[in-house]
Amino acid sequence: MSKQIRRFPSLSHWGAFTAVTQGGRLIDCEPFAHDSAPSDILRSMPAMVHSPLRVDRPAIRKGWLRDRHLSDGSERGHDDYVEVSWDEALAAVHSELQRVRAAHGSEAIFGGSYGWSSAGRLHHARTQTHRFLNAGGGFTNQAGNYSWGTAQFLLPHVIGTYTPVTGRVTDWNSVTGHTRLLIAFGGMPLRNTQITSGGAGDHPLRGQLERAVAAGIEFVVISPTRGDVPPGVQARWIPIRPNTDAALMLAMIQTLVADGIHDEEFLQVHCIGFPALRDYLEGKTDGIPKTPEWAQTICDVPAETIRALARQARNVRTMITCAWSLQRAHRGEQPYWASIALAAALGHIGLPGGGFAFGHASMNGAGNPRMEIAGPAMESGRNPTGSVIPVARVTDMLLHPGQHYEFNGREGAYPDIKMVYWAGGNPFHHQQDLNRFSRAWSRPQTIVAHEIWWTPMARRSDIVLPATTTLERNDIGGSTRDRHVFAMHQALAPIGSSRNDFDIYRELAALGGYEQSFTEGRGEMEWIRHIFESMARAWRGSGHTAPDFDAFWNRGFVEIPEPERPFVLFEEFRRDPEANPLRTPSGRIELYSEKIAGFGYADCPPHPTWLTPEEWLGSPKAARWPLHLLTPQPAGKLHSQMDGGQASVDLKINGREALRISPPDAKARRIGQHDLVKVYNDRGACLATALIDADLKPGVVALPTGAWFDSVDESLELHGNPNVLTIDVGTSRLTQGSSAQSALVEVVRWEEAAPLVQALEVPAIVRSGSAA
Repeated sequence: MSKQIRRFPSLSHWGAFTAVTQGGRLIDCEPFAHDSAPSDILRSMPAMVHSPLRVDRPAIRKGWLRDRHLSDGSERGHDDYVEVSWDEALAAVHSELQRVRAAHGSEAIFGGSYGWSSAGRLHHARTQTHRFLNAGGGFTNQAGNYSWGTAQFLLPHVIGTYTPVTGRVTDWNSVTGHTRLLIAFGGMPLRNTQITSGGAGDHPLRGQLERAVAAGIEFVVISPTRGDVPPGVQARWIPIRPNTDAALMLAMIQTLVADGIHDEEFLQVHCIGFPALRDYLEGKTDGIPKTPEWAQTICDVPAETIRALARQARNVRTMITCAWSLQRAHRGEQPYWASIALAAALGHIGLPGGGFAFGHASMNGAGNPRMEIAGPAMESGRNPTGSVIPVARVTDMLLHPGQHYEFNGREGAYPDIKMVYWAGGNPFHHQQDLNRFSRAWSRPQTIVAHEIWWTPMARRSDIVLPATTTLERNDIGGSTRDRHVFAMHQALAPIGSSRNDFDIYRELAALGGYEQSFTEGRGEMEWIRHIFESMARAWRGSGHTAPDFDAFWNRGFVEIPEPERPFVLFEEFRRDPEANPLRTPSGRIELYSEKIAGFGYADCPPHPTWLTPEEWLGSPKAARWPLHLLTPQPAGKLHSQMDGGQASVDLKINGREALRISPPDAKARRIGQHDLVKVYNDRGACLATALIDADLKPGVVALPTGAWFDSVDESLELHGNPNVLTIDVGTSRLTQGSSAQSALVEVVRWEEAAPLVQALEVPAIVRSGSAA
């Protein structure tokens, strides 16, 4: 084999890079030359691509191979596997698809893939899975996402669109030029900005913040942890109880109204429903004025701090930004709605550098200056069944088929799922209350997974098909919030007998007699060319230039020019609301929604409201579980991807995830630095290593997500996966979002002998004579 060093352009969700290979192995990932702050996660890739944890050949769980759909699902995660040939594996998958559709209907197949497997748009596992299942007759899908699903279904009722939560907000050029005060609820942690769906050529937030500081912008960060203050920004930190931001915002609005300094004209001309909200703020509806003194008892923030911040925000051009984490909590609709109401009362919406925003530092790209032109995309087709559940309600669906639920004004009933088909995701990371989810996971008759590594998902599947990494196929990638589109050249031959998702589904579609409808007669490179040319036509139709495909492919990327002037959210609406109405029923910002009122949801009233979460430090449960658990995104990986990679391993302590705890909370529990601790509540328990952190508000602990779930039974998870502790309830009946940030726990020092950190390893595999 040649030892020549070769270089290939490529892309990941954590950034563009050049893959450097030698002798058929990936030896380095060189960051894209135009990236101002490349992600450290890149250094994890070479070892992970060649990891001994790779799924080498198709494998079938021993019990399922013996008993097929009658096998005991509770053996998932414990059973051995038998390696089989691709022909045998694909025949088993095809047979199950046919059996389930014939006996139970296509809605009995759950296509649960999540969207973070690849930055490439052709080999995007979720799109390919849904496209394949749609072509074969349909399936049960998921609506929304775990990241910002609450906002996705709330914001259209309030402002007519959810695009601000995907990063289409007043851009940084406008902020730098005009904002004088930036209030960040939930903070602006730079670690989150490594990541964007579809990848990025640049990570510009650090430089944008430096320019903002140089321009004299004052930053106020309202968060339970000072760690959410970006490095280099001398922000004022206001520590707040988790899940109480809505109360603080409502008290700020009440201050503006009581002082008579709210923007009455903007509220009358551009909004609807403020009189009802004002009655609530003044206590006319429930007898409780929402004063700063009222909020102080809830938020543990001094009343004078709240009052002074409201007055300061009215006197200067102010931007209110909220992290995604705020809406990933029980009653998570309320802080987002309240932030819009606060921005409206301040009167800065639609002005340069003013108004509201979501997701600054929740993902790379929010507020990036970018022309609104198409990025690369592939369609998944129409689902003939129309069957869909809210994304985070998967456990309820599996445990309670036929049970009715409410969601965004409609009623539904959970289908009876007999088969799960999963590719490109790890539900044993994303889902809350993993012990309950594990019980639910035993109920389907058959579970099929495409996987690269023997992840917790693969180890709990019946049929495991080895999938390629990004570097073992050609693709095209790009994000709608980054100014680059990338060619992704195949750098390595498929490792083991792995195949890409498109080829796997193409062969299965051929077995089912619908290969043509799935492929449309295109192979890999034909699809990549088609995706690029469809995008290029859209560019030219908008008056922009685009290279031809061959020039793009040879160069490796194309860059989209910056817009000529800064983008300001709702600028045209502010200038003339009659000519530029919002897509709400009234055409205006709805501070009171008649439509939501018509749904009759007590857990989501028709205007911003303080609603106590099921679990928070002010609830009766805090007497037993006195610490509020935050579950931030990890710094060394994307969700659970690359958990075994060096960037992730370097952040663990003694092989386990680090639990940050304040000095007084640690002292009260006799916990020392780097002690082994048990974090627990009535849903589960996990081990972690204590990291004493003076920048954490007392009463709050933080354990990052992403550790590979490792639990022999429900008594103890060994790696530090916080989702054995998080609550699995919807934010409300309106949005049914994830409530992961609403969880109370206790922490104790582990007094027994430390259990060995379980090495991630390949499960027991029987080598079959038919293996290919």
